[in-house]
Amino acid sequence: MPATIERIAAAPKGAVVGVDFPRGYARDDHALPLQPRGVRTQDERLAEAINLAQALDIDVVYSESVTLSKINPATLLGGGVVERLAAVVAEQKLEVVFVDASLSPRQQRELEVQLACKVVDRTGVILDIFAARARTRAGQLQVEVAQLVYQQSRLVRLWSHLERQRGGMGKTGGPGERQLELDKRMLKTRLAKVRGELRDVEQTRGLQRMARQKADVPTVALVGYTNAGKSTLFNKMVDAGTLMADALFATLDPLMRRLELPGGLDVVLVDTVGFIADLPHELVEAFKATLEEVVMADVLLHVHDLSSPEMDAQAADVRNVLAQIGAADKRMIEVYNKLDKVPGALVPKGGVAVAAANGQGVAELLEVLRQRLQADWETATVQVHASDGRRLAWLHAHGDVMEQHLDNETWTLVVKLRAADLAAWRQMA
Repeated sequence: MPATIERIAAAPKGAVVGVDFPRGYARDDHALPLQPRGVRTQDERLAEAINLAQALDIDVVYSESVTLSKINPATLLGGGVVERLAAVVAEQKLEVVFVDASLSPRQQRELEVQLACKVVDRTGVILDIFAARARTRAGQLQVEVAQLVYQQSRLVRLWSHLERQRGGMGKTGGPGERQLELDKRMLKTRLAKVRGELRDVEQTRGLQRMARQKADVPTVALVGYTNAGKSTLFNKMVDAGTLMADALFATLDPLMRRLELPGGLDVVLVDTVGFIADLPHELVEAFKATLEEVVMADVLLHVHDLSSPEMDAQAADVRNVLAQIGAADKRMIEVYNKLDKVPGALVPKGGVAVAAANGQGVAELLEVLRQRLQADWETATVQVHASDGRRLAWLHAHGDVMEQHLDNETWTLVVKLRAADLAAWRQMA
């Protein structure tokens, strides 16, 4: 899978520039505000940007936050800021500058000329992190689609130092076809091929999802801000041995495992990619197949990082992404993780406090999950002859047997069942 255009060298020295946009600045095709004012401080946004850069192994030796009074269409940043950065780049021999905003191709190209070094924006950095972390074939294809879409408008940067004209013959378009046009054709061909492969993967996942739905197996998806501890919690809940890492975007592919809740209810637990502020549009589009597991889930576990001073802002970012994918109205359990880092912390009413690292509170979470999934189940008292093993097994497989006792050769059971299963049972009787 190709990396984004002009991928930076391993462990380069670099600078990070946080950007605070003018009040009321609207989204457009050239730049995106990082966050509405008042949600996060400049220092908090800059700290996250530095973490993103370090996730790409950039050696951050200089960082600053810039408050823009107006937008420079050519460079996004003001002339004075660019001059100051150019001096820093020259003095410290920096190889890359990460501008924590979405840059248009023109802005990125002009900044590289004026700073005399590689310039990357927020979208490019996040795409590269995703490319490095994707493990399954589906995840790799999804990232590549996002990268190719991102590259389409930036191919000109590759050839600004080369002669545009080159000879050609036959089906290449004849003499004088531009190298840029050849590359655009190659990129378009590759994008079509990758999208075709991704459709095949999505079809397979769709069939698997339909099989789960047919078997009436509920799906529970973990969602949350990146690095909130979802994978660690997933591991504790199902003992699946998944990656546990204190790192941004440690999980990029949806991991699914069977989980038996108290009372014997089987569910499919899904671990998903962590969300982040201003998740690039290309990634939201490319990861629709992954995020569809969230949309189709019966219950979402929204994992919060109790130890983060940005917990409320991160929760707002997660809700924004859920709204983008049509999952804002899903049944949700608020899970407040990392209680071990802030002992005694109070959580909002209805929330469940856990410490996934040591398992504290996980048993309580499983019970809350069972209750939420069975909230609309119906309770029935049924009788089954002791010799009717088939019907007894059916009740235990489809319902939550709360009480049972044997009188002579007849079992009397108090069982909770879905409405559809209760109707099926009555037809069996």
